[in-house]
Amino acid sequence: MKLAIIGAGAAGRLLAAQAIEAGHDVVLEDVLPSKLRSALAKIPTTGKPGKLTFADTVADAVREADLVVDFVPDELESKLEIVSMVDRMAPPHTILCIPTTALSVSDLASCTYRAERCIGVQMERSDLKLISGGLTSETTVQVCSGFWRSIGYAPQVLVDITETVH
Repeated sequence: MKLAIIGAGAAGRLLAAQAIEAGHDVVLEDVLPSKLRSALAKIPTTGKPGKLTFADTVADAVREADLVVDFVPDELESKLEIVSMVDRMAPPHTILCIPTTALSVSDLASCTYRAERCIGVQMERSDLKLISGGLTSETTVQVCSGFWRSIGYAPQVLVDITETVH
């Protein structure tokens, strides 16, 4: 699987290292070049089955991605911006995995042309929950569950209860 990680802070670096160890190819992007330099120094890649590359832009990071995970701040404006960018720039098959504890995955997905390919994730140490939005497809749930299992998690799938009622 080709994974794009947007945000090279501690969480993004940890996910990149886990994915590379499991044999996934990872493209890591961050708006701050210093975070990418730090990631280069901190993520072991020698002898690992997966490959790590760096991107200067979101467009370059998601160009060939099967799965995108963002690590931008969990606030509405930041999430909307990154979800919209990925939606425009990634191939149609790309799944957006949106880490959030404060926002509705269904609402964020409704701002895309790929609501069926959007899923939330909540991570706390070894506990991982996938949050299925109102339009999230079963295939998206299966692909994401398989990815997270491949890096050592046992994801629990929940339904988005923060969905806005119209």
